[in-house]
Amino acid sequence: MDLTPEEIENKLSAARTRLILDKPFLGALVLRLPLQAANASWCPTTGTDAKKFYYNPEYVAELRNDEAQFVLAHEALHCALSHFARRGHRIKQRWDIACDYAINPLLIDEGLTPPPGSLVMNEYRGMTAEEIYPLIEDNDMSETLDQHLYDKQDQTSEGGPDQQQNPLDQQDQKIQPGGEGQQDQPQQQPSGDQPSESEGKGQGDQQDSNSQTGGLPQRDERQQKPQANPDSGGDEKSQNAEPEPLNEAEKDTLQTQWQQRLAGAAQQAQQAGKMSEGMARMIDFFLQPTLPWRVLLSRYMNSISRDDYSYTRPSSRRGDPAIYPSLRSAQMNVVVAIDVSGSIHRDELNEFIAEIDSLKSQVKARVTLLSCDTQITDDSPWVFEAWEHCVLPEKIKGGGGTDFNPVFDWVDDHNMKPDLLVYFTDAKGRFPQYEPIFPIIWLVKGKNPIPWGQRIQLN
Repeated sequence: MDLTPEEIENKLSAARTRLILDKPFLGALVLRLPLQAANASWCPTTGTDAKKFYYNPEYVAELRNDEAQFVLAHEALHCALSHFARRGHRIKQRWDIACDYAINPLLIDEGLTPPPGSLVMNEYRGMTAEEIYPLIEDNDMSETLDQHLYDKQDQTSEGGPDQQQNPLDQQDQKIQPGGEGQQDQPQQQPSGDQPSESEGKGQGDQQDSNSQTGGLPQRDERQQKPQANPDSGGDEKSQNAEPEPLNEAEKDTLQTQWQQRLAGAAQQAQQAGKMSEGMARMIDFFLQPTLPWRVLLSRYMNSISRDDYSYTRPSSRRGDPAIYPSLRSAQMNVVVAIDVSGSIHRDELNEFIAEIDSLKSQVKARVTLLSCDTQITDDSPWVFEAWEHCVLPEKIKGGGGTDFNPVFDWVDDHNMKPDLLVYFTDAKGRFPQYEPIFPIIWLVKGKNPIPWGQRIQLN
């Protein structure tokens, strides 16, 4: 389809207007991303750096109007959900895939039509990128439809020296938040160094400078041109220059900005009565204050640890007739149950047990470890005293469905009254009808609710 640049930009503007009218929440977010035409060499489809919406004009020209709405909303949700700041130590390729799997079902449920090549799996519906990430195989070679330009490839991935120099480039070439015009400048410099303007001129354009008078001022003009009009979409220089990845300061600033935009857009949409239940749940989940699960679990276990003062008469050998209270700690009895139905990976179980091992030494806890799917596995329980290391057995049988009743039945059958029961699960199973009398913590992977007890989100 042959369209002029103006017609392509008008096509995106019309799609954005339609989103504002039909989907005011998504439309308000899309408005925060200025449109920027890009070069096909680094943007074959669309992309974002959390500051702009970049698009390949040829790709947009082939999209239907409803598909154009989808790609606009897709990039806006990447920004609104702060995917640019949540990767942490994760591998970029897998993280990018997980982010797309998390976003696309949300947009489909909103009635938008994904273009061909979009990553969609019903199994990941309702899950966050953090929950999807461990489910993606290491050798998954799927490619996202769009370009996540706010981050660089991992140093260990293919790409050679350019990618190994990214941390230096990112550290030396600081970009102030909102200063999009400076992103194009590093393209004029050889990677890895920061020569002065005269040195850069001598290395790359010395021959042109000798043949033309005023060569150096002319180069300065070219470098400063994007800064003079950073939002210009028709500038050839801007289209050819791929934006630099965000540094940590930019990520922090943009994350705060996008969280405020997310909350504001949600409030306006709710007041207009055009906020779907699924999108509202997602927004509540991301806007609620959260602490790492380790902190919450540690805080809870320490709060119920039995430290008290003792007035027991000391030995007469001390010679001191006065009796002073002393702080004594009684041993806790903790039952730990793990869901081995297959929905939780071995690495996650190991991480959870390692945290339990660290905590039990602090509160002097005796741990009874149970594994269960639809019934208690034959090889459990395992008992670890307070002075023993708590480790996950090498081989644990499991698979099939999930039933939580066998764990609580086992506790009753053995006349145990634990000080705490911790259950690590995805909460997809059959719960007991009545709540036990002892405290329970559910460490939940996913968003499924629990009928009673204390729920801690695995984040």
